[in-house]
Amino acid sequence: MNLRKIWGGLILSAVVISGVSAGTAEERLVELKIELPKTSKPVANYVPAVRSGNLVFLAGHIPKNKAGEFITGKVGVDITLEEGQHAAKRTALALLATLRSEIGSLDRVQRIVRVEGFVNCPTDFTNQSKVINGCSDLLVEIFGDKGRHARMAIGAGSLPLDASVEIALIVEIK
Repeated sequence: MNLRKIWGGLILSAVVISGVSAGTAEERLVELKIELPKTSKPVANYVPAVRSGNLVFLAGHIPKNKAGEFITGKVGVDITLEEGQHAAKRTALALLATLRSEIGSLDRVQRIVRVEGFVNCPTDFTNQSKVINGCSDLLVEIFGDKGRHARMAIGAGSLPLDASVEIALIVEIK
């Protein structure tokens, strides 16, 4: 679908593909009214991001709410599936904040290559993929087809600081 808007005598066009309007990742953040959180310092002996060629490997991030408090607990016991999805979305925002800090602008993203998601859950919980969709859906919403990625979603008996999820990314940049 091609949308046109007249502004000051000029015709502005935007192409809409699969419900996601075209534009840069930074423009999408503004359009979606998404504000990235402040980056956090590592809690152990590692760095938040490592570049190798045109790939950026982001360390595992854990979720914090808007007040900066960790989102904790086992999904399916202490928190619901929906709360777990929200935690995965908050983790994605933290990952994007770290990525922007590392590369200067999210417009440099060529592709989200891989999402590695871990869900703090009991052994009989089998909806890890649905939880990590909170991250995956947001990446596609922001980056469109460049946000589609390979992924793993694994259940874990516990995670650092009792986090409900931990997610790492591999990103190709321009």
